Amino acid sequence: MKNTEPVIQLEGLRLTLASEAGKVNVLRGIDLRVTAGERVALTGPSGSGKTTLMMVIGGLERPSAGRVAVAGRDLGRMGEDQLAALRRAEIGIVFQSFHLLPAMTALENVALPLELAGRADAFDRAAFELKAVGLGSRLAHYPAQLSGGEQQRVAIARAFAPEPRLILADEPTGNLDGETGAKVIDLLFGLARRRGATLLLITHDTALARRCGRVLALADGRIVSDRKRR
Repeated sequence: MKNTEPVIQLEGLRLTLASEAGKVNVLRGIDLRVTAGERVALTGPSGSGKTTLMMVIGGLERPSAGRVAVAGRDLGRMGEDQLAALRRAEIGIVFQSFHLLPAMTALENVALPLELAGRADAFDRAAFELKAVGLGSRLAHYPAQLSGGEQQRVAIARAFAPEPRLILADEPTGNLDGETGAKVIDLLFGLARRRGATLLLITHDTALARRCGRVLALADGRIVSDRKRR
């Protein structure tokens, strides 16, 4: 894929959900183009649509209208199995709450999506990624035996293991103390830079947003500001 081609392309994106009070317009006509290697912060107040937008980009939520393309693939033309395969190959997701399987070791948590993708080197690749995030001595530990920062490092290793083009991170330091969160963010940015991955980061932290080359602000389901940093 050429660097000039967008990793994310959104055109006229809308999402309307039903509620007891009637229809709620969550996303209201979003156009967005993100090219390979960009670091983009997604900011805005609670309820502005940030997480929903990320879910749509990740193929975890279907829009009501508009076009969504990721890594050159039109998500609207894909079935659920195809979307799952795309996520395993091209999209790494880091959540605030880690989403690790408690009955699996750190190594198994990272290897599982690789196994589902049919990779014969799943465990070797998982071990490599865990060493890359500083957890080479924790491969056999279960999530309950790891600190919050270590659990998020496992989640980051899992996100980067398939060598995806796109990393989606939703408040990845939200459950961590300041010092631990800063180390996790340094790790996330460092890996994205070295791997050439595009990063879309949801954050309420203005200082963290300023570390990105581009800052988007959402309000009421619309992009109200799109600033590129020099």
